[in-house]
Amino acid sequence: MGFAWGFLGRDIAVDLGTANTLVYVRKKGIVLDEPSVVAINLHTDRIVAVGTAAKGMIGRTPPHIVTLRPLKDGVIADLDAAERMLRHFIQLAHKNRYLAKPRVVVAVPSGTTSVEQRAVKEAAYEAGARRVHIIEEPMAAAIGAGLNVGDATGNMVVDIGGGTTEVAIVSLGGVVVAKSVRVGGDELDEAIVNYVKKEHSLLLGERTAEQIKITLGTVRPGDDHKMLPIRGRDLVTGLPKTATISREEVRDAIEDQVQTIIDAVQSTLDQCPAELAGDLLDNGIVLTGGGALLDGLAERLGQAIGMPIHLVDQPLQSVALGAGRCVERFEDMQDVFLPETRR
Repeated sequence: MGFAWGFLGRDIAVDLGTANTLVYVRKKGIVLDEPSVVAINLHTDRIVAVGTAAKGMIGRTPPHIVTLRPLKDGVIADLDAAERMLRHFIQLAHKNRYLAKPRVVVAVPSGTTSVEQRAVKEAAYEAGARRVHIIEEPMAAAIGAGLNVGDATGNMVVDIGGGTTEVAIVSLGGVVVAKSVRVGGDELDEAIVNYVKKEHSLLLGERTAEQIKITLGTVRPGDDHKMLPIRGRDLVTGLPKTATISREEVRDAIEDQVQTIIDAVQSTLDQCPAELAGDLLDNGIVLTGGGALLDGLAERLGQAIGMPIHLVDQPLQSVALGAGRCVERFEDMQDVFLPETRR
C-alpha cells in the first residue's frame, strides 16, 4: 500500500511574507524558509537568485541586476516578481514533477485585495498546483499558535511581520475584527536608518540597519551603555566612515513605530464585541511574528493594555505552521479559508 501512496503529490502550505517566505510540506513540516527577495538580470529577464542568495546581493549589484522585494508593506508590490518567486519556492518544495499535483494553501495579509488574491492563486497554479486555497495570516497565526479557532470563544492575535502588524480577534473559525497597520520589521529598520542619518550624518544600508535592530533593539530601559560600531557613508564627505550607536539611541529611534503597534492593538480592542471582550481578559493576547522577538515588547504591550500577553514558542513560524495544519487536516479546515473570489 505504501508504494501507491508514494506517487501522490504532497500538499503544500506557503506563508508569503514581506520579509520571509516559508513553505510547509504535508507530513514533512517546514522545508524552506528564505527571504522574500528576487534578483533579476535586466538584460536577459532571467532570475539570477532567489531567497538568501538574492538577499546577500542587496545594495551590491551592478546596474543590470536588480534585487526586488516583491512584497512591500504586506501587499504585493510587484506582481510579476511575486509570481516568479512563489513559483520558484513551490517548485523547490515539490521537486518531483511526476507526482500528482499538490493542493496549495497560501497565507496572505488580511488587507489583501481580491485582485492580489487572484494573482497569488494564478502564481500557485502556474507553479503546478491542483487546487489553491487562501487563508488570512492572522487566522493562520492563531492556528499555528495552537488556539482553538473553531470555538465560540474570542481569541486575539497580534502578528508583527516584516511589512505589517496584523491584529485580529478570531472566533468560530472566522475573523471578527481585524486591523492591519503598515508597521513591521522593515519600518523599524527604516527608522534606524533615518535616525543615524539625522544624528550621525551617516548613510546606512538596510542590511546594516537590520543587524543593529537585532543586536541592540529594545523597548525596555536599562543597559543603555551597550554600544555597537556601525559603518556607512559619511553624508558630509561622501567617504566610508565608522561610528558607534548605543542601545538607548536605538530605543529612541524605534519608539514611534512601537507606539503605533500598541495603538493598533488598542483600537482593535475598542471595536471588540462586548461578549468576546470577557473571553480576551481570560485568554489574553497571543503575540507572534518576527517583530514579537523585539526585546521587552511583550511586557510593554501588557502594561499598556492591562492584559496577559503570550509570546508563542516559534513566532517566526506561526503562520506557516498554521497554514500547514490546514494542509494536514484539509477536510476539517475548509471553513477557515477565504471564499472563492468570482472571476
